[in-house]
Amino acid sequence: MNTIYALYKILYKTYGPQGWWPITGYGYHKADYNFPRSENEIFEVCIGSILTQNTTFTSVVKSLENLYAKNALSATAIVSMECDKLKEAIRPSGYFNQKARYILEFIKLYNALAGKVPRREALLDVVGIGEETADSMLLYGYNQREFKVDAYTKRILLELGIIEQKSSYSEVKMLMESSLKECVSNEDELLKVYQEFHALLVEHGKNFYSKKPYGVGCFLKEHLR
Repeated sequence: MNTIYALYKILYKTYGPQGWWPITGYGYHKADYNFPRSENEIFEVCIGSILTQNTTFTSVVKSLENLYAKNALSATAIVSMECDKLKEAIRPSGYFNQKARYILEFIKLYNALAGKVPRREALLDVVGIGEETADSMLLYGYNQREFKVDAYTKRILLELGIIEQKSSYSEVKMLMESSLKECVSNEDELLKVYQEFHALLVEHGKNFYSKKPYGVGCFLKEHLR
């Protein structure tokens, strides 16, 4: 068992299934991997992935709930909204002027796809969508095997001496994916591991890596010896 997969096993044993991505009106769906269940839920994950940029997920939830209350968690509804009302609804997530633009730009691609899964490259061509946002959409919205790397992932791996400070997003993503593929051959199971692992790293990160100095009290080094 390689170090990355061993890390996953420790985190899963510690925290259990996380049930990401939580859906408005339903919440977290622990150990149920049938989500998203509809086009609107796919769209919600994609919009949430944009809104979560540079903010906390609790703020994103407030924005999504605002849209839900306006019956506006669909591409058609958002395009039909006055832009000022869209901005007001997503205000809790911050940078609402930029994010409103990003959402509307994404909807152009979303509508053009007509229900098809987007290519990662196509997502990266959309204004406001970077690698982390694209991988979030693909992993949790479209159930594609694309590992999502975030700040917690890098902080934890850096503390454990697995990566270097200068390691790029692509390098960390490639490391995670190649390591997990060595240990999980079934593609459906691999998707579940990708989805759970990212969520587990976030859960552990919130507990031990949200404030400097990072890693105080973290038990992973001891368990990985």
